[in-house]
Amino acid sequence: MPLPEPTGPEVAKDPIILLAGASGYVGGRLLPLLERRPVVLRCLARNPDKLRPLVSESTQVVRGDVLDPSSLGEALRGVHTAYYLVHLMSGSKDFEKEDRQAATNFARAATAAGVRRIVYLGGLGDDADPDLSPHLRSRHEVGRILNGSGAETIEFRASLVIGTGSLSFDLVKSLTDRLPVMLCPRWLTTPTQPVAVDDVLAYLLAARDLPPGASRVFEIGSPDVTTYGGMIREYARQRGLRRWLVSVPVLTPYLSSLWLALVTPAAFEVGRHLIEGLKNPTVVRDATALGVFPVRPMGVREAIRKALTGSPT
Repeated sequence: MPLPEPTGPEVAKDPIILLAGASGYVGGRLLPLLERRPVVLRCLARNPDKLRPLVSESTQVVRGDVLDPSSLGEALRGVHTAYYLVHLMSGSKDFEKEDRQAATNFARAATAAGVRRIVYLGGLGDDADPDLSPHLRSRHEVGRILNGSGAETIEFRASLVIGTGSLSFDLVKSLTDRLPVMLCPRWLTTPTQPVAVDDVLAYLLAARDLPPGASRVFEIGSPDVTTYGGMIREYARQRGLRRWLVSVPVLTPYLSSLWLALVTPAAFEVGRHLIEGLKNPTVVRDATALGVFPVRPMGVREAIRKALTGSPT
């Protein structure tokens, strides 16, 4: 069904914003924040009936699937800024292929619709690393595909997102809650620069208000460089748990994923792909974002505290 044309004085002042990925962790938290902005918000959904009860009456929910290019043209009609927060890792064993196809479909549809700006959340990691995990490699590839759309693309690259409901953080949480003694693989000493979900949302919102310009990649993270072992220790400290981490260098990422499948609620395939990415350092090497955006990310200790106390965004 064609979308209704906006009417009234708001047509000239309220841009149309498309949110793809509203049912995901970050997208679901971004949705109510966008609804408070002076925009016409449109959400792309494979099953609109499931999403409609979660949005306000003024939010448009349109049927569309990033793997079905024929469903995207109408959804993107008249859109000024599109948020692309889609990641197909949880629903596909061949997620690299499907993420590539989905991004290609979306980029082509955005070009045809004349979308001005695409905002995308990807992952940190060094492109020059020959051992970059398939998960991080795919995140970077999606960014390049969207950048090729012709629309100005603002790509944020982040490490682990700290917040209840974030799959990566929930893996850390589940391990610490369930295992008093942990046999720790080498990847627990890999440097990482996680970021609080509230700060990710602040960056995403601020990207909409950037003046027009060239496509850019911004690396974002907390001011703290830590390790996954360090996050486990800090989480345990705040929860009042005594935990012992025993280093076992021979525990490979693949064996670690088998271990994680036994002690966490995460599906095996998703856990395996996430663990494969933990071997790669994910730190901010370019701090340009701090000079462009007014966001000042909180430290790891504060981010974990907020995740545990459920402090509102």
